[in-house]
Amino acid sequence: MKIYTRTGDAGTTSLVGGIRISKASARLEAYGTTDELNSHLGYLLTFPDLDEDARLTLTMVQNRLFNLGAYLATDPESNPNAAPQGLGRATVGRLEQEIDRMTARLPELRAFILPGGTAAAAQANICRTVCRRAERRVVALETVDDEAIQFLNRLSDYLFTLGRALNHSASCPESIWQP
Repeated sequence: MKIYTRTGDAGTTSLVGGIRISKASARLEAYGTTDELNSHLGYLLTFPDLDEDARLTLTMVQNRLFNLGAYLATDPESNPNAAPQGLGRATVGRLEQEIDRMTARLPELRAFILPGGTAAAAQANICRTVCRRAERRVVALETVDDEAIQFLNRLSDYLFTLGRALNHSASCPESIWQP
């Protein structure tokens, strides 16, 4: 199978269901941003600072982001019953459990903190901001399943907490915002 098809050379791509849309469409922007997030998570996974729980969670998240991308790449008019796979209560609950697990070991958050610290924590914060952008892009689509939005919202919370946990594990102090 060739990797190139030439079908997108005119600036369009096809959705699951067969219709062609502009590569500048809001739908393509939404699933393209989830793909970008997945790539940033892949880079985060290269850092040795991550514990096994974080590695397992991030790998699960990468798979769910592929599910989300497939859902977003599906034409809602041709497939009105399409729903995202694996983004439901169990996945959101797992992210919440991991947030709670990490938070239990962290000092209480009393101020806004600046992104940074260790390289891994900084990358977790890059992932968080890309996740927030993906969430905004998905919300901009008027017909989208609530589970997709909830998943991205909780994922950004997880990534924020992961950044804090990575700095804490490395004894790297948090930089407090000085207005």
